[in-house]
Amino acid sequence: MAISKDRVMQELQRFGGAMYTPVILFAFFGLTVAVSIVAKNTGLLGSLAAQGTLWYDFWYVVEQGAWTVFSQMPILFAIAVPIGFAKKEPARCAMEAFVIYMVFNYFISGFLTLHAPFFGVNYEQAAGPGTGLAMIANIKTLDMGMLGAIFIACCSAYLHNHFYDTQVPDWLGTFKGPACVVAIGFVVMIPMAFVFCVVWPEIQHAIESFQFFLKTSGILGVWAYTFSERILLPAGLHHFIYLPFIYGPAVCDGGIQAYWLQHLNDFATSAKSLAELFPAGGFALHGSAKVFGLPGAALAMYFCAKPEKRKKTAALLIPATITAMLTGITEPLEFTFLFVAPLLYAVHAVLSATLSSVLFAIGLSGNFGGGLIDCFVQNWIPLFQYHAGTYIMQIVVGLCFTGIYFAVFRYLILHNDYKTPGRTEGEEDDKLFSKAEYKAKQEMEKKGMAGNPDALKAQVFLDCLGGAANIKEVTNCATRLRVTVNDPDKVAPAGKFTAAGAFGLVKNGRALQVIVGLSVPNVRGYFDALLKGEAPLTSPAPSASGETAADMDPTRAMRLVAFASGDLIDIEEVEDEMFSQKMMGDGVAINPSNDMVVAPADAEITMIMEDSLHAIGLRLENGADILIHIGLDTVKMGGEGFRLLTKNGAKVKAGDPLIQFSSAAIKAAGYKDTIILAVTNSADYPQMKKEPDAPVAVGESTIITF
Repeated sequence: MAISKDRVMQELQRFGGAMYTPVILFAFFGLTVAVSIVAKNTGLLGSLAAQGTLWYDFWYVVEQGAWTVFSQMPILFAIAVPIGFAKKEPARCAMEAFVIYMVFNYFISGFLTLHAPFFGVNYEQAAGPGTGLAMIANIKTLDMGMLGAIFIACCSAYLHNHFYDTQVPDWLGTFKGPACVVAIGFVVMIPMAFVFCVVWPEIQHAIESFQFFLKTSGILGVWAYTFSERILLPAGLHHFIYLPFIYGPAVCDGGIQAYWLQHLNDFATSAKSLAELFPAGGFALHGSAKVFGLPGAALAMYFCAKPEKRKKTAALLIPATITAMLTGITEPLEFTFLFVAPLLYAVHAVLSATLSSVLFAIGLSGNFGGGLIDCFVQNWIPLFQYHAGTYIMQIVVGLCFTGIYFAVFRYLILHNDYKTPGRTEGEEDDKLFSKAEYKAKQEMEKKGMAGNPDALKAQVFLDCLGGAANIKEVTNCATRLRVTVNDPDKVAPAGKFTAAGAFGLVKNGRALQVIVGLSVPNVRGYFDALLKGEAPLTSPAPSASGETAADMDPTRAMRLVAFASGDLIDIEEVEDEMFSQKMMGDGVAINPSNDMVVAPADAEITMIMEDSLHAIGLRLENGADILIHIGLDTVKMGGEGFRLLTKNGAKVKAGDPLIQFSSAAIKAAGYKDTIILAVTNSADYPQMKKEPDAPVAVGESTIITF
């Protein structure tokens, strides 16, 4: 059977994402441990922090609680990893994994109690670092750390996905679902425990050899580790690099994070070089580029922006840069490199690795994986008294690399004319890009559709909806992609959709509406092709006149007259949240007293819903794009009761008939016949003024002025 490279990558990314599930807790607990240790430091706080004071007692209790995730890390991974792997009922899968992991450790304890010498294990010694043994939930077992827990968790998730829905006879009804999975897991764990008793001591020896190699590889090892961690981030595989180092046994027992915090007071009272005290901490310097490097890259993008766009570019870059520096969350900046110029990201990975290596060479070590918050709380504040020189040198070297980043990025951006924020042409919007958009771009390049914004939207929307396997049905109306999904829990938050260009997301159980706008027919076409695994051969047709909104004058005065007779109301009163919340732009609506929609001004027809005829798009002479939408949910009528009186691309005059409809047919079908007019680019027309609610006459009464 052929193995798909893309399939393997998807599974590896999924595995990396699942491993990250418990890691999201470590930042809070790590900071809390560090704050507790600092609060008990008499060198900083004097007698207030002395043992026996109420202050000391309080922070001692806080610290004990803060060690929870580090002390119980294997159990945490055993429970949390299956949540990312379960195809259904993830909470039950987590429970099953916990039970199976406990059973696995009890079986190992049983084998070692009876035949430890056979397996080459000294089971009589007390469990602890360096012994090869550990206590897991009061079970004396092999010290497999998070690696063993992750392996058993993956096995548990596999059993859950394959046997959770197994049908059993009625008389065995109590053995279905979780009971069935755990029963099968119980049987599987007996030989699994035996195998681990045989092979894990050898694996431990290999890990110790690997630890020795890394510890003795010095600067080269730090460079290779940091480069690998950065360069694998786009593929989502960086978890495989840093998790064993920061939270696992790759270079020290318990992982760098826990070891550093446990010995923080020891490091705080020694004048030896930090790199000498804790050489493993060199592998936790990879966050230095977040604090010092990325600000230089952002500064380069700002100065490379066009002068008229610098203010808007600064508004984009400043929040993203501050976030990266403070918390270490770098996605908006790093994926912008990837999106517009992968070479910039490769250079970033090289410079990041070089910065870590230089810092390690000057004697720096510690826990600098995050941003400035980690720098202050876990390093600078508790250790500054004895290591001030090292930290001052760190800042000096870091600022030098800020300058290097700036110079290199500025040269590459200008030399290669990369379209970083602020360098786009015309009125094209500048933005930072997300991981979802970068991955979508990769897919588009594979399908030969790179540079097509509608195709890119379709790919991002599909990914955010949970992928093709999660799509049950898809249709569209004039502005919305209507999708029915199999599992609504797999749908991304609304912010992911709006970041990719949607106006909003409406969720109603399994039924979702992605508010796309007038380009929805094009997006739908690409969406359907992606579902089939195909690539559309044609691109969206240009405007019949070849004229774009950018060629027109948005300040031009215009008057829109009533497109139907009836009662004029504000768009906020429409009983559809897409319109009432102005997701499609500002506008008005009419509760009609006649059955004809006419052009409200001289315009060009830019869009017609050919199948349902319930909506039509027009572009006015001042560049305003308007949507006229007849009735609510009338797309479901399939065109019954509607008659088209114009054609796409036609030039129409104010009062020209557009669509004839039957209010009686709309009401008989159970829908409202309210007609909405939305100016979809109303943000470009701050001078737009709407008339108040009142009866209006078709072709005569003014409804909007520009």
